[in-house]
Amino acid sequence: MTRQKVKLAYISDVTARKSTYKKRKKGIIKKVRELTILCGIPACAIISCPFEAKPEIWPDPEGAKQVIQRYLDASVIDESKNVNQESFLIQRIAKAQEQLKKLRQENQEKEKILSLFSYMQGEDLPTDVQELKQLKKLIENTLKETKIKMDDLNCESM
Repeated sequence: MTRQKVKLAYISDVTARKSTYKKRKKGIIKKVRELTILCGIPACAIISCPFEAKPEIWPDPEGAKQVIQRYLDASVIDESKNVNQESFLIQRIAKAQEQLKKLRQENQEKEKILSLFSYMQGEDLPTDVQELKQLKKLIENTLKETKIKMDDLNCESM
C-alpha cells in the first residue's frame, strides 16, 4: 500500500501533534547528519518547540556555535565583495552624465557644421563675435583635416 499525501495543516489534537513533532524532528536531524556526512559540509540544526523547555541542538551547542560563527564570518567577507546599491547607482549616473556631455559636444559640432553649410549657401553670417570666432575655428580645423587627407591620398598614389 502506498503512502498518502500528507495534508499540511495545523494538527489540533495535542497528542497527535506531539507524536508528529517527535517523528519529524527525528527525521530532520537524520537529514542534517546525512548532509554533513555525504557532502562534507558543516551544518547544524536548532529546533525549538513549546513541548520542551530547551531547544534541540544538533550536533551539540558548541558545534552549532562554530557553524553559526563561520556563517557570520563568511557573510562579512561577502559584503565586501557585493556592490553597494547606492554606489552602483552613483557610478551609473556619473557614466550617463559623461555620455550626455559627449553627445552634447557632438551635437554642437554638428550644428556648427550645418550652420557653416547654410552660410555657404548664402544665408547671412551671424553678428555675434563669439559665434564668428567659433565658425573661424571650425573652418580652420576642417581645412587642416582636408589638407591631411589630401596629403595622404597623394602619398598613396605615388
